[in-house]
Amino acid sequence: MTPKVLCAGDQALAVEFSSRIDASVNARVIALAKSLGDDPLPGVRETVPSYRSLLVCYDPEAVRGAALAEAVQRRAAAISDAASASRLWRVPLLFGGSAGLDLEDLARMKSLSVEELIALFVSPEYRVYMIGFAPGFAYLGGLPALLHTPRLPTPRQRLEAGAVGIGGEQANINSVAGPSGWRFVGRTPLRLFDPARPEPFLLAAGDAVRFVPVSAAEAADLDAAVAAGETIVESEIR
Repeated sequence: MTPKVLCAGDQALAVEFSSRIDASVNARVIALAKSLGDDPLPGVRETVPSYRSLLVCYDPEAVRGAALAEAVQRRAAAISDAASASRLWRVPLLFGGSAGLDLEDLARMKSLSVEELIALFVSPEYRVYMIGFAPGFAYLGGLPALLHTPRLPTPRQRLEAGAVGIGGEQANINSVAGPSGWRFVGRTPLRLFDPARPEPFLLAAGDAVRFVPVSAAEAADLDAAVAAGETIVESEIR
């Protein structure tokens, strides 16, 4: 798979691996980002992985874009297809409530009971394809086909941080409060974005997520633990 390297302004390159979106393409994007992080090319400032491409930001006073494009393409060609270690997060999820505004409507749309929809939603292992839109906002692949649903025609003005929703073929976890047209089923007490942490973003592209249903009482206990600065989940390295 030979990627295309395109100019993205005068201080960045876009490395496009494919026109399709799937886990293997995304894995190569993340592998190139890791390679450039572990062994940076001269002039590279930052990389930003997306579903099928990698944005490489560079210092134009340190390296010319054309020379960097050639070096990046060589590096990409040397990326191994071997699976690398990944992190699995078990994310507590309270369905319904003030954040799960669309849970019952979605169940009716899909001719499911609320319990059946919940069981279906938590059944897969989701892949974090990318972080974007807002600090720490996680785009998740792996949503069961039956639950694929277009976004709302009119976005709501505010959804709380931690809200978990559906948009098209994807699921998401909100990192900060804000407007959204996604259809939301519940919320997690986890803080995906906390600027006071050494690593402000909890999740990263390439991580895996399994949702674990919790009761309102359990969610309240977890909320209190998070507010007290406690760590309520740890990732598993696989």
